[in-house]
Amino acid sequence: MPDRITSGVVFTTPPSLPRGRHVLSRDEVTAAQRERMLIAATELLAGTGYRGFGVREICARAAVSRAAFYACFADKDACVYAAYDRFIAVFLDRLTESGTAGTDWPGCVRAFVSSYFATLRSDLVAARAFQVEMDTLGRAARERRRAALTELAGVVRDLRAERFPGTAGQVPFSAYLGAIHALRQSASDALDAEPDPDLSSLVDELSTWLCRMVEP
Repeated sequence: MPDRITSGVVFTTPPSLPRGRHVLSRDEVTAAQRERMLIAATELLAGTGYRGFGVREICARAAVSRAAFYACFADKDACVYAAYDRFIAVFLDRLTESGTAGTDWPGCVRAFVSSYFATLRSDLVAARAFQVEMDTLGRAARERRRAALTELAGVVRDLRAERFPGTAGQVPFSAYLGAIHALRQSASDALDAEPDPDLSSLVDELSTWLCRMVEP
């Protein structure tokens, strides 16, 4: 049985829907069912890999009907991609917030790296699903990954421009993008190699050389 996500990080497990007559609106029921399906797809992706489950397994794990599933998603891929988009949105919010830490550029980079690993660590099931297993979905997934990493690189560049005016343009965007790719790959390898990786142990070393990658 795949492990469960950590509720309240990327996804929040809804309370069980009441049996029989209730006062919940149709939209509230649909929203709760949709969240359960996103959670189920994430847990199954992390636990069994993309080819290890289908719509039937998502419905069974989420305790919803196939009709409820197809009212929300066109197919399995649409459900998985919606879950991935949520994961990236949470990352962007948390990493943008991390930019307020650090009094100098190395300190800002360290805060960014620390926030990246802390977010992964806070829900290892979602992290393993979308940092490791997501790549097996094919071209469409790789395109989504590239778009997400490009957006994260933009966050770092914009952070530098805001905190240290006049310095961001001294470094090509490809350097920021390369640093984000390196950070993601280091995290993915750690998640793939160990069931409970010590991600915090990577912060100091990675922060040092990632900072150098984006120095003029």
